[in-house]
Amino acid sequence: MGPPPEEFPGNIFLNDGGLRAGWRLLVYALFVAGLGVGGGILLLQFVPPLRSLSFSGYLFADEAFCFLVVFGAALIMARLERRPAGVYGLPLQGAFEKLFWQGCLFGLAEISALIGLVSALGGYSFGSLALTGRELLRWGILWAIFFILVGLFEEFLFRGYTQFTLADGIGFWPAAILLSCFFGAVHLDNPGEDWVGAASVVSIGLVFAFALRRTGNLWFAVGWHASFDFGETFLYSVPNSGVVFDGHLSNATLHGANWLTGGSVGPEGSVFSFVTMGISALAIHFLFPAKNKKPALD
Repeated sequence: MGPPPEEFPGNIFLNDGGLRAGWRLLVYALFVAGLGVGGGILLLQFVPPLRSLSFSGYLFADEAFCFLVVFGAALIMARLERRPAGVYGLPLQGAFEKLFWQGCLFGLAEISALIGLVSALGGYSFGSLALTGRELLRWGILWAIFFILVGLFEEFLFRGYTQFTLADGIGFWPAAILLSCFFGAVHLDNPGEDWVGAASVVSIGLVFAFALRRTGNLWFAVGWHASFDFGETFLYSVPNSGVVFDGHLSNATLHGANWLTGGSVGPEGSVFSFVTMGISALAIHFLFPAKNKKPALD
């Protein structure tokens, strides 16, 4: 009968681990597309059209749906690949536990340091309060939950199944670099975004990948991502990747050179963003020594 297919060096479909990484990513993409289209049709049948929802309702529905699609497709792949779904970065054990809350503190510290540096050189003013009483509490809770959904969706999309599988084919860091570049490119579609801001997004993607490498899963990065965006959008009331949202805490303003404030991009486009990311990477290096990384990520 001859040697099994995986022993043929020129086999483009199989290797000694089964289906090659590129084909698995293609199958995953097909599942994402199928769940996205099918789920979208069902949603329109059983709930009011998304366009009829309030602004905040639309954002919530969109982010929740997108996360369920990419995570649901990974659950299907886990069955097909006979792996526990947790190896793709979001194990249920540890969900919203210590690593997540550490990440939240980390993200708030980073955005606070970034705003502090910009402010020290006269580039940021907090302004008067835009919200008080119930509205302040309502918007604070809404944005906190919303950005957790954003963190779950974006981290899993770029550093979940795709990172795990692509790393199996080309190695962890080549995969992280490729996906982080894609992460930055996607942000260029945001109004007000520019190439400096996109470069900052690429850099933070690499730092998030470093956090994944050292902690062994995405929960730290999800908390960090969520709280950084929450701080930027709500607490400090500045543009978030070129987007200014409603329901922010104050009438804050950015003023000064774009290299300092980030201009229309917001503080992510500031030169100090690269400084705080570098400091964050060093902090991760010392807080999570390399010996703690999980074998599944090798």
